Amino acid sequence: MAIRVGILTVSDRSSRGERADTTHQAIREALASGPYEVVAYEVVPDEVAQIRRVLRLWADRDSLDLILTNGGTGLALRDHTPEATLEVVDRQVPGLAELVRSEGVKKTPMAALSRGVAGVRGSTLIINLPGSPKGARESVEALLEILPHAVEQVSGRSVPGGHEHT
Repeated sequence: MAIRVGILTVSDRSSRGERADTTHQAIREALASGPYEVVAYEVVPDEVAQIRRVLRLWADRDSLDLILTNGGTGLALRDHTPEATLEVVDRQVPGLAELVRSEGVKKTPMAALSRGVAGVRGSTLIINLPGSPKGARESVEALLEILPHAVEQVSGRSVPGGHEHT
């Protein structure tokens, strides 16, 4: 059974149609080699209420295994994705966000400015990624080896590439 993924792009300009969202495609390409099926995709402005609404809906009603947000993780006043994510998760998974940053700084020191977080809501893993296509792709690539096992632990079901422990 494939890992069901939602990609949430957080971008004021893309939500207004002023800029094409190319980051979601970079994430899809990075996931293509694994047991992932992107079943949900949406673009929202960097508004806490809208980010929270989608995260809750996808985790609670749609029961997605994994939600990857992109955008809104920097230092700008309009960057609210980490705050919105922290409001909806039950438990944080700081090691995933640390891994994304530590791998990112190997490519650019700017990755240290990311405030992205990761956590669990119910049986859904939620991870904030950078908004740039390159940064998002490299972040997913850094996570690929451990994502199936993480999803398996969170969901309680066996997934391709996981390491179920009985």
